[in-house]
Amino acid sequence: MEEQKKKKQANIRKVVISTLLVVALYFGGKKVVFSITHETTDNAQIETSIVPVLTRIGGYVKTISIKDYDSVGQNQLVAEIDDAELQMQLEEQKADLQQSLADVSNAQAQLENGILALKNNKGLIDLKTIKQKKSNNDLTRDQNLFKEQAITRKQLEETEFQLSSSTQELSNAQTELATANNRIAVLRQNVNRAMALIDMKKTKIKETELKLSYTKIITPSAGKIGKKNINIGQFVQAGTPLFSIVNDSSYWIVANFKESQLESLQEGKKVNIRLDAFPELPIEGTILSLSDATGAKFSLLPPDNSSGNFIKVTQRIPVKIAINNQAAFKNKLRAGMSVFITVDK
Repeated sequence: MEEQKKKKQANIRKVVISTLLVVALYFGGKKVVFSITHETTDNAQIETSIVPVLTRIGGYVKTISIKDYDSVGQNQLVAEIDDAELQMQLEEQKADLQQSLADVSNAQAQLENGILALKNNKGLIDLKTIKQKKSNNDLTRDQNLFKEQAITRKQLEETEFQLSSSTQELSNAQTELATANNRIAVLRQNVNRAMALIDMKKTKIKETELKLSYTKIITPSAGKIGKKNINIGQFVQAGTPLFSIVNDSSYWIVANFKESQLESLQEGKKVNIRLDAFPELPIEGTILSLSDATGAKFSLLPPDNSSGNFIKVTQRIPVKIAINNQAAFKNKLRAGMSVFITVDK
């Protein structure tokens, strides 16, 4: 009886062992066949564009209209920096500009008066020239009359005095004309300087208005923000990172395949994608491009194998993969999630 029991137990043991061997051979063989016909990697993750939002001007934060992980649209106002000082500066600059405009008007009026004075000087020179010519003719006539004893010496001397006076008056008028010309040049420079000052002040006003526009923090793109780094009343310097915007409408995958797997990878080839977080989702992708350099070449300190002991390490090549029918899985996808990629050989 005991011998039959032992035989029965031995038969059961054989059946169990045989079953386990069959199952092991089945799954082992299946895995071997899969590895022969596919290339895989788990060195892959989901990527998207992340845009950092920074301040372009320093100041105290006045308002914030977003919370952590909020969705935002493009060109949406999300925060403001106190602009009271800039507003006062702008008003002062505008008042200063009005004063400069008045200075230009005064300079132009002075220039016009100088031009009128110049015309008057030119007319005076013409008059003095005619007077000097007449005095010269009178002297020539009186000299002839004096030779003929027709006039007295006193009359001749008076004529000579008239010529000297008219000559001196002409010389004085010519000097005044040269002075007026120089004054016109100075007045023109004053007008040009005043106009240049206006241009400079207008430029400063535009600069202040541009700084005022920087006090309004506008989102450069749509998406979801990460953790915000600002609070109301906080002082921020120019260039301070406030938060980052994650583009939640466009995702792709970067998979790092071994260099020995490249033979099976071509642009346009279909791949299977399995998310570690949601392994049951049937996601497919398409290879977009392969990097022209290994991942090690993009590191901060790339390895240098030209010196010291050399140990060969299999390198990995980044491969960019598009997610097909991305809209259907949009709510499941997150940048940085780990994925498992399978490619048919």
